[in-house]
Amino acid sequence: MPGERMLTRRIPSSGEEIGVVGLGTYRSFDTRLSPRKRTSLTEVLDLLFGAGGSVIDSSPMYGRAESVAGELLQQMDARGKSWIATKVWTRGKEKGIRKMTASLAKLRTGSVDLMQVHNLVGCDDHLDTLRGWKAEGRIRYIGITHYTSSALGELMGYLKQGGIDFVQFPYSIVDRGAENGFLAQCADLGVATMVNRPLEQGGLLHRARGPLPDFAAEIGCRSWSEYFLKYLLADPAITCVIPATGNPDHMLDNLRAGVGEMPDRDLRRRMAAHIHG
Repeated sequence: MPGERMLTRRIPSSGEEIGVVGLGTYRSFDTRLSPRKRTSLTEVLDLLFGAGGSVIDSSPMYGRAESVAGELLQQMDARGKSWIATKVWTRGKEKGIRKMTASLAKLRTGSVDLMQVHNLVGCDDHLDTLRGWKAEGRIRYIGITHYTSSALGELMGYLKQGGIDFVQFPYSIVDRGAENGFLAQCADLGVATMVNRPLEQGGLLHRARGPLPDFAAEIGCRSWSEYFLKYLLADPAITCVIPATGNPDHMLDNLRAGVGEMPDRDLRRRMAAHIHG
């Protein structure tokens, strides 16, 4: 995709625009930086930035991922190119403060773009802290997350209280609970959306090993990753998808989903029907 710049979407609470394809770090960045790993993960980040992307999502739950991302971004002198999101994953206000401070240290930065309450654990305590951190400039945006579609109602309860910039949740061509009013409500409330598990942690790619259907050519799809991600990005209520990978070839496939034509409503129906049989 040389020369092609990915689509951007606006963060409703600020008007800032970010690239629609970001990078998750679950498992892929939880690694020791051997020379081979350092090379491949550096290439993954270079591809992201070269395509016009910037979003990197992590969590203290992901083992070494924050430390690895921080070391590589420092090594590449790429902090200015990155838009960093991480999470707080613990109970208790004071413990949350300690954990978030540790995350910033691991990421080798004094501030991050987005701090999210991971899986709503200790949510009320942490949101109070995050409002203070946002006022102080230690974070730019406040978010909440969950990894199961069964929690969408609980997420929406917090969004309706106001003061939350981002919500992260699972959504894929086979896990479509977010289509049942959740995405429309996020748009109405002016909340940016970040999609985790868009490829079902690779499960979709194992499920769809055959050739792409002929109609995929209508939107220029050359891989199943592109097919699955474009299905999601066709909805303007999606701000960013964050598939995780440490493989440069897979990263390139993911990034291609952010450029070119997106499927219309009819084509989306055909795409989903093809997968569901």
